[in-house]
Amino acid sequence: PANRVSRFLGMSFPGGGPSVLAQGAQEFKGQDAKMSIIIGAMAVADLVKSTLGPKGMDKILQSQSGDVTVTNDGATILKRLTLDNPAAKILVDISKTQDDEVGDGTTTVCILAGALLAEADPLLSQRIHPQSIVSGWRLALKAARDALEAAAWDIAGEDEAFKAMLFKIAKTTLSSKIVHNEHDQFAQMCVDAILRVRSSGCHLESIQILKKCGGSMRDSFLAEGFILDKKIGVGQPKRVEKANILVANTPMDTDKIKIYGAKVKVDSLAKVAEIEQAELAKMMAKCEKIAACGCNVFINRQLIYNKPEQFFADKGIMSIEHADFEGVERLSAVLGGDIASTFDSPDLIKLGHCDVIEEVQVGEDRLIQFKGCAGGEACTIVLRGASMHLLDEAERSIHDALCVLKTVVKDTRAIYGGGCSEVLMAEAVDALAKQTPGKKSLAIEAFAKALRSLPKTIAENGGYDSTELVTQLRAAHNRGQSAAGLDMVKGTIGDMKEIGITESFRVKCQSLVSAAEAAEMIIRVDEVITCVPRQRGED
Repeated sequence: PANRVSRFLGMSFPGGGPSVLAQGAQEFKGQDAKMSIIIGAMAVADLVKSTLGPKGMDKILQSQSGDVTVTNDGATILKRLTLDNPAAKILVDISKTQDDEVGDGTTTVCILAGALLAEADPLLSQRIHPQSIVSGWRLALKAARDALEAAAWDIAGEDEAFKAMLFKIAKTTLSSKIVHNEHDQFAQMCVDAILRVRSSGCHLESIQILKKCGGSMRDSFLAEGFILDKKIGVGQPKRVEKANILVANTPMDTDKIKIYGAKVKVDSLAKVAEIEQAELAKMMAKCEKIAACGCNVFINRQLIYNKPEQFFADKGIMSIEHADFEGVERLSAVLGGDIASTFDSPDLIKLGHCDVIEEVQVGEDRLIQFKGCAGGEACTIVLRGASMHLLDEAERSIHDALCVLKTVVKDTRAIYGGGCSEVLMAEAVDALAKQTPGKKSLAIEAFAKALRSLPKTIAENGGYDSTELVTQLRAAHNRGQSAAGLDMVKGTIGDMKEIGITESFRVKCQSLVSAAEAAEMIIRVDEVITCVPRQRGED
């Protein structure tokens, strides 16, 4: 076999060498592969770099259909991009994971991964093996994580003190969002909402976010209970107390003749009328079964046509039609009922309950509010604003803040923001580099430089002299000012404890670990193989 392989390798091939890949497949090895993936990852990091920090810029994303999104959320930007570079797709995936896991830090994780790869590029040019770089990074990651844990403190305590710390964390999270001009108001709304659902395990499904154009962002408010953007049926009660609610997903359209899989021939219109009458009788029987369940409010995911609506009005039952699937799911959760599709066994159907259902006015629209729900923690954040683009971005900002607060309630450790924790970690990593012999120390130093690139980027996005500020910040930490960070209002170094710039430990730790693991995965690649594109058939 060895002789056959040697003869095979010695043969001449049109492409310049032997290949087991199909014709049309592409293969990049060695330096070409490394440059391709490192540059691709750095390009993604540069794309979102300008959105970092309280003075970050926004991006306008336009889809093929012409839909416009205005955002500075890293996960939203990367999710809507069509990328071809494999390393860039890895960064997009870690950004999505960060968003799903803790809700914030999506931009940070991409920039840190890109900075690690940028610092590794000159080391690779010096012929330092990727495994040596990875070994140094792992040591640096452990040192950085230990320093972060040492700097964190537990904010759990009395309710008022804990609430004040949650407010500071929410305010810090929202300071880089579109709602930063009203971040005090929105931070308080987010804290109040998360404390309401705290007893039930912080399920965010109990917090409804409703967007209504008009007014200003200052007009946004937190409402008790659940608000549904639908209309009550004609001629039905507009207010119900001690409501027994049947939530359903069933067809209620008697105006259509539905005989599926059959073809009916009739010789007169009277026969058509008989079929319609049979359909109507069938629907009226369903309405009688619904009324027999003992409900005084009926909410259906599908349409409710005129005849059933009239039936419910005659019975004094409030009916709400076309509640979308998400609305029905949330309603069943907060009202404590089940979603029913058939009504033959009323005793098996669990009804939802609330104290009052009534119409409320928000702007120019009338909405339905459910107060005193069985799930008492239910609440609704009503967002007001000039345009739907602004409201969509405000919703993303509120969602990020709620996710961060949910994380803090579960893991009550906090750290100082404003670049303070990054410089602390970088100093610990630098100290490790001085004690580590061999080529690993170069990789450890590169890790520290990458960490310092985050406060540098924050300062650059604010229009300040980043080099001056970062060097002043390092000097402040060396003097023992462990809470020193960037004051982006004044453009100077400030005490983060006095200013109140506080972040979640878990969010920062997740960003650090995810970025290091992604950069490690990318730098270990030595070959990129692209499969043959699928050929279209001749027909």
